[in-house]
Amino acid sequence: MAEIAFTGLALRYGKGAFALQDVSAEIGSGARCAVIGPNGSGKTTLLRLLAGVLEPTAGEVRIGGRPARGLSRAEWARLAAYVPQEEHWEFPFTVEDVVRCGRFAYATALYREAPEDGAAVDRALEATGLVDLRERPITELSGGERRRTVLARALAQQAPLLLLDEPTTALDLEHRHAIFEGLRALPGTFLLATHDLDAAARCDRILMLAEGRIVADGVPAEVLTEERLRAVFHVNAHVIEHGGYLHVVAEI
Repeated sequence: MAEIAFTGLALRYGKGAFALQDVSAEIGSGARCAVIGPNGSGKTTLLRLLAGVLEPTAGEVRIGGRPARGLSRAEWARLAAYVPQEEHWEFPFTVEDVVRCGRFAYATALYREAPEDGAAVDRALEATGLVDLRERPITELSGGERRRTVLARALAQQAPLLLLDEPTTALDLEHRHAIFEGLRALPGTFLLATHDLDAAARCDRILMLAEGRIVADGVPAEVLTEERLRAVFHVNAHVIEHGGYLHVVAEI
């Protein structure tokens, strides 16, 4: 398993305002951490910095104790898998082909698929309920099916750290529940950026962002208070406990 730590992270686009500023945290191995906050708070920016998609204006990211800045793409991919908020597909790759791309980090110059590659792809398809769709072109899938395909690609990568940006967007209730419960059962570490506060409440820890900064960091009961939700999300909400978990119900 891999821990991830980031110190003083900041990102500024051009000469505009900072999208993220002075963000620091250390996520231990095996942790399940949710990142929440209103639109524009910096959730996606943070995950893209941690995934190496963006270069920080300031600060440092360390994965498994190693500075991320010096890692090759293959080394990074063996440590961390990233599920972006959205991807656009123009070519009709099959679901299986897309999922197999998750194995690129283990390729050699004379790449031939090893037995463990096929086994990893099969397990990822099974975990996301895509076995029957493995030969379907991704361009013919629904939004939810595409989402599950991208998640399966990340699972096939078998990285000890998963960075997930709204992974259950467009999924129906059945698949959203199955995917999240499957993620919680994985042995690695994950950071989950989400608007689903009930899902966040099932994590070990929550980072709450607002205006590009961390405004709360702790276990769900410490972060998901009615006063804080009112201050950050500008809504009146009730936090109730049921079945051993917190649930957030906003007033309409």
